[in-house]
Amino acid sequence: MRSAQQILAGAKVIAVVGASRDPYKPSHTVPLQMLQHGWQIIPVNPFVDEVFGVKTVPTLADIDEPVDLVDVFRPAHDAVEIVRQAAAIKAPAVWLQSGIVSAEARRIAEEAGMDYVEDRCLAVERAVGRLSKLSGGPDRVG
Repeated sequence: MRSAQQILAGAKVIAVVGASRDPYKPSHTVPLQMLQHGWQIIPVNPFVDEVFGVKTVPTLADIDEPVDLVDVFRPAHDAVEIVRQAAAIKAPAVWLQSGIVSAEARRIAEEAGMDYVEDRCLAVERAVGRLSKLSGGPDRVG
């Protein structure tokens, strides 16, 4: 299994389940930061049409391109079904944000051969690893 840093460095397209329009929620600020550092973000939210100017999709199954990472901003009890959906679209990795832990979700991910991270923040890991997908920056990767 790859480390959190390896998963982020290898990812280009991140589907964010539970992305929010509320600029004060981490489910808005974290994916926005990743977008600003060069990752392609696909917000997954069935209740809004767009988040930070990006068109949303209602479910992971509605994404029409390969996804490198599924980032989860939903309660732990929702994570199990989201990981099943991530496995169904053949996402190679799933990431449960800070405060989200699920032994069942972990088991499903491992059985599907997916890399799995839980209870960690994408933005913190990005900053700690000085990761970016932008060319020419001091923290450029890839």
